[in-house]
Amino acid sequence: MTPPQRERRAPRSAPEKDPERLYVIAGGAEGTERAEVDLVTLIVTRCEPPPTAQPEQAAVLRLCRSPLSVAEISAYLNLPFSVVTVLLTELLAADLVQARAPIVRSALPDRSLLEAVIHGLQRL
Repeated sequence: MTPPQRERRAPRSAPEKDPERLYVIAGGAEGTERAEVDLVTLIVTRCEPPPTAQPEQAAVLRLCRSPLSVAEISAYLNLPFSVVTVLLTELLAADLVQARAPIVRSALPDRSLLEAVIHGLQRL
């Protein structure tokens, strides 16, 4: 007896295979000044999506109600980083989102905290 064969799903087309769509999303923004964001820059929405927003811009505004990194936005929307950067540049210029530098923790922990932990462990 042979097991039933599962039907394979058709593979999703990657955005890189549809350059016209990416060009339309990016608005043909060749040579324009882009926002200084990198993969770990946090993006937070300032307001609800306006009715005139493109679908991708509205999706970014809905996603970023709580802080998200540019890398996460790119992954959730399945768009390349360069296209997301163009979208964020437009949203930043319209003051619809806020870009925040990631929270950097100090490279070394506080010495007094480490000593307190060691003393606590020694008492156990």
